[in-house]
Amino acid sequence: MQAAGKSVKSMFVPAARSINEYDLKAFSMFLNRNESLFCLTGAGISTESGIPDYRSKGVGLYDRDNHKPITHQEFTRSAHKRQRYWARNYVGYKYFAIREPNENHFAIDKLIKRGKIRNLVTQNVDGLHLKAGSHDLVELHGNNHRVVCLDCRRIIARQKLQGLLDVANVNWETPITEETKMAPDADSILTPEEIEGFQVCDCPYCGGILKPDVTFFGDNVNYNLVQSCYESVRNNDACLVVGSSLFVWSGFRFIREAISNGKDVFVINIGETRADAFAKKNNLSSTRYSKCEVQASLLLNNFVNSDIPDHL
Repeated sequence: MQAAGKSVKSMFVPAARSINEYDLKAFSMFLNRNESLFCLTGAGISTESGIPDYRSKGVGLYDRDNHKPITHQEFTRSAHKRQRYWARNYVGYKYFAIREPNENHFAIDKLIKRGKIRNLVTQNVDGLHLKAGSHDLVELHGNNHRVVCLDCRRIIARQKLQGLLDVANVNWETPITEETKMAPDADSILTPEEIEGFQVCDCPYCGGILKPDVTFFGDNVNYNLVQSCYESVRNNDACLVVGSSLFVWSGFRFIREAISNGKDVFVINIGETRADAFAKKNNLSSTRYSKCEVQASLLLNNFVNSDIPDHL
């Protein structure tokens, strides 16, 4: 069931002001004075694909539901928590798996192919950048379309696991849920009664514990991956942030690094970001730190679809 008058693809897009000439001029100047960009993307770019973000007012997961993501420690230590996680993920994945890239993903891919974006790093686990053709990227928090065995470390496709779960739970009454109950990480909201009886699958190769190939809360992003991202920040002229509130340290640290190294930062995000206060604290000019609180695709498409060469 959908919200009245809203499609699945628009129901999670937060309200925003219209794009104006100042936005176009500011973004044009940013692109023109910086030859190469480090681009960081967050959950906000996938709302137009029908995947909610976390913090947007009225439509973000934390604003709609008292959702508490599972931690790494809970998942690894408790069979009951793993049952709860996989039951919810099993139901939510059927919605998550069919999501397609939107204009944001395609615009960013065009900027990569034109050589403007040199390094792309995403905090998202939805795999939509890959579907849009951006294969040379860093998935900072992993990818929910992959599953890893914590014992033998084999990787299997999440779709293959879905088939194994289908067989294991042929007698389980699969709850009927609304797409509005989906979370950014393919989770779905189920009651304890609905979860009861769900069968978890072990690794088909060694019988070990299967976990989505993502970084849960309480776990750390791979150290070498982080250092590589820091190097990418330093090797580019500026940073572009699209659809991230930057409230999670794993992404914010790269923007802080950019500002500390004198790089320009341009943020396209609806709502407050963690970098706003940091920029104000450091008395950054509007050239050093710019922000547009508009629907990202409207701003990006003005440049990637333009025939005017000095836009890029």
